[in-house]
Amino acid sequence: MLAGCAGLALGAAPLRAQTVPTDPAELDPSAPLDPMPDLGVDWPDLETPEPAPPPEAQGVAPADAAEATSEALERVEDSAAARQYRWTLSGLEGVEGGDAVRLGFEQRSALKEDRKSTANAAQIDRRARADAELLAELLRSQGYYDAAAEPRIEASGADLIVEIAAVPGPRYRFDSVELPGLDQAAGEEAVRLRAAFAVKTGDPVIAQKVIDAGIALQVALGERGFATAKVGEQDIVVDHQATVARLVLPVTPGPVAKFGVIRVSGAPPFSAHHVGVIARFKPGDRYEKSEVDDLRRALVATGLVASVEVAAQPRDEGRTIDLAVTLQPAPMRTIAGELGYGTGEGLRAEASWQHRNFFNPEGALTVRGVGGTQEQLFAVSIRRNNWLRRDQVLSAQALASHVDRKAFEAKTLSLSGGFERQSNFIWQKKWTWSLGAELIATDERDTIAATGLPRRRTFFIAALPGSLGYDGSDDLLDPTKGFRLLGRLSPEISFQGGTFPYAKAQIDASAYRRVGKRIVAAGRLRLGTIAGAGRDDIAPSRRFYAGGGGSVRGYGYQRLGPQDVDGNPIGGRSLAEFSLEARIRLKVLGGNFGVVPFVDGGTLSTQALPDLKHWQIGVGIGARYYSSFGPIRIDVGTPLNRQAGDSRIAVTVSLGQAF
Repeated sequence: MLAGCAGLALGAAPLRAQTVPTDPAELDPSAPLDPMPDLGVDWPDLETPEPAPPPEAQGVAPADAAEATSEALERVEDSAAARQYRWTLSGLEGVEGGDAVRLGFEQRSALKEDRKSTANAAQIDRRARADAELLAELLRSQGYYDAAAEPRIEASGADLIVEIAAVPGPRYRFDSVELPGLDQAAGEEAVRLRAAFAVKTGDPVIAQKVIDAGIALQVALGERGFATAKVGEQDIVVDHQATVARLVLPVTPGPVAKFGVIRVSGAPPFSAHHVGVIARFKPGDRYEKSEVDDLRRALVATGLVASVEVAAQPRDEGRTIDLAVTLQPAPMRTIAGELGYGTGEGLRAEASWQHRNFFNPEGALTVRGVGGTQEQLFAVSIRRNNWLRRDQVLSAQALASHVDRKAFEAKTLSLSGGFERQSNFIWQKKWTWSLGAELIATDERDTIAATGLPRRRTFFIAALPGSLGYDGSDDLLDPTKGFRLLGRLSPEISFQGGTFPYAKAQIDASAYRRVGKRIVAAGRLRLGTIAGAGRDDIAPSRRFYAGGGGSVRGYGYQRLGPQDVDGNPIGGRSLAEFSLEARIRLKVLGGNFGVVPFVDGGTLSTQALPDLKHWQIGVGIGARYYSSFGPIRIDVGTPLNRQAGDSRIAVTVSLGQAF
């Protein structure tokens, strides 16, 4: 016989309970109802959960516990005096779900929160009673609907010992879980949707799991094309005598829908056609709610939109879903500046102006200038994002620059263009690629290695650079597992003292592995070669160089490798580098800081293949601050086998990990 009914106390939308007759066999549906006697009390509200049975029903004697507590407090001398206390939690040993109850209790316990503060006996008693109520509530949230908890306080010298004793009682379970209406979703879809509702017959009656399962079912319906699906209110019937419950959740799936047309309103910076290019779906594709959410995020990610509203508009009795997109434009223009200093690079100031929608849609115009002790530059570039397809970029640039390094001086004019598939912080791509073309005219000064005498030559270069990358890591700026591979190839033709072709190739690989809760081991390898021409024939600005914060730390910028008779770097045709580091998160200040011991090595050769017998090694340690947008790093390194002119210490400051 059912002893009564109760709803689940969920802390969110309540689950509606139903009344079940005490003995259905004894009821005559045609018999008139007898007058209800006046009991002198209000009729119970069936929407309110039935209170748990009194503790006496579970073998707990609250009167005895209260009396013992009262007697203990009476024995306390000067009960108004502030004193320390210790508290314990009992009765949860071996209880199913007890760990979740204990965790929730420790997060909200008044006794624990104020344990470091002294209190008088009355204050401690109030905290203990509040925690007893909390413990009983947490047990009921885990399906122990007959749970009781009582505080016991004992004197121990000048201190008090507080025990919160729990008597969980039996754990209620579902003896049936019904989703009427779900079978209208034909065949295999019904099976998949039923699997999304994680509550099954025999599961404990845990309020939060019921709520989570209902949300997961609604999401699954949207993902399987049921755009107009409705999930009704959960009805729970609880049998206190049998310690079971019955769950009924009505579902109205509706038809499987397809995407229709996109309409744009408001003040859009681009057309409905371009919104369709950004979307990952086409008209006629099966409706998926996640694709709509993805479109909303992608529109915001363009930087041209301040706010987006995407409303689903059903038609054809819900079989087609049109999307009404309302856009509000963001400011289109940006002025930026940068000031810095780098060893080997000197003082450097950069300023830029950008109009991010100069060529509609998403055609950015950028004017950039650099002024510094070793570099001056002026460039104009255009960049069209989401060109022809999502995340594909078309770009072009005209540039004039003057660079004066220890290795070379170059006065350069260049025109370049290309297109690429890019990765970003919101949608990190597994595969990326680029393909472009460059026309370069450069007047460059270097030295003759054997004599150290300066010389100046003019080069005309045509290049077709391309790249292909794979990113299997878990984060763009701060990876903790996986690996990355990136290959670059640039066939080039040089016109200087004749015409000769050559090819420049480079491979970068890195891997990451967590070796402890706070430690990530990371490694990097780089190989490069220039085939088809001698080092002396290649323009100095197109050769390989090594050393610096993005290369071998501890050595100055471009300082590693062969040098002329005056100790100036001359560059090379082949390159090999490696880096090993341990990224250790510290517990201090919320774990936002870390240290990184590292060892780097590199070898640069004037031959087509790197000299793997002679390495230059740098070691050091870095500091990390893990901000919300990525780690900020400071690395301090020193070279183990210095050459003439190398400093003992090199410092690098940058955003993101070294690799």
